[in-house]
Amino acid sequence: MARRTRVLLAKLGLDAHTIGITVVAHALRDAGMEVIYSGLRQTPEAVANAAIQEDIDVVGISSLSAAHMHHLPKIIEILRERGADEMLVICGGVIPEEDVRTLQDAGVARVFTMGTQTQAIVDYIEERMAARESDSA
Repeated sequence: MARRTRVLLAKLGLDAHTIGITVVAHALRDAGMEVIYSGLRQTPEAVANAAIQEDIDVVGISSLSAAHMHHLPKIIEILRERGADEMLVICGGVIPEEDVRTLQDAGVARVFTMGTQTQAIVDYIEERMAARESDSA
């Protein structure tokens, strides 16, 4: 039996808006994924540490405070430095279209903007995990 996809969801800095991340967490759990929510006011270092310690497949960051341009590249940098760059990093929330390319260039696999259906997030993760599994087989 294949291992369930492990997803770490986090809110960084002073961002205290939890409705979106809660909805996403429920959708991922309903799809059979194991979801770990790290809570509010996390630092990039704390998120990267938790992702490595918990052997996470996907790191999902929810951003509504406009700090994504600072925090997300830092998480990816830390994961790379620690040899965990195989983790899929995704984000969502209030992210201006003009920031998407910069985040992707920094290593964010996918940016889900406001209004994205939760099934689109589930489908993306499932597709990426299936591709990873077939690549390693």
